[in-house]
Amino acid sequence: MAVPSWLERLRAASKTALVQDGKRKVHYLFEDGKEMAEEYDVKSGQLVSRKWREKNTLGGSGKWQVEVGEPTSPLLGALESELIKESSSNPVFMRKDTLSNFQWRIRNLPYPKEVYSVSVEKEQRCCVIRTSNKKSPSASQSAPCPL
Repeated sequence: MAVPSWLERLRAASKTALVQDGKRKVHYLFEDGKEMAEEYDVKSGQLVSRKWREKNTLGGSGKWQVEVGEPTSPLLGALESELIKESSSNPVFMRKDTLSNFQWRIRNLPYPKEVYSVSVEKEQRCCVIRTSNKKSPSASQSAPCPL
């Protein structure tokens, strides 16, 4: 039996859509139990976020994994099993897709933008962001990017 293509899986999925807060929200439930939620800006039609979730080993719903857009912050006071987590002041890398290109966005940069330089390493297939600030122990960060 042939593996169904992405378009066939998308057409076979159960879909629910609504418009709320200026966003068109579409929820897909695939035959294998995976879920995908997408949000589009109503005015521009651009994809704002895409998240995936699948069943965990006990059959319950797992956590949402953000593919496109900003990760959602957990509610304050929510009971989480995480005792150690990243600082909210760390830089956050995210992808934004438009009709004409892919964009990589970075939030929470601690220094002015003039301090940073961006380059592409073709052999390693990644984007490298460096800072000229000599006080920082880690002078560069890299993120995978499709080349």
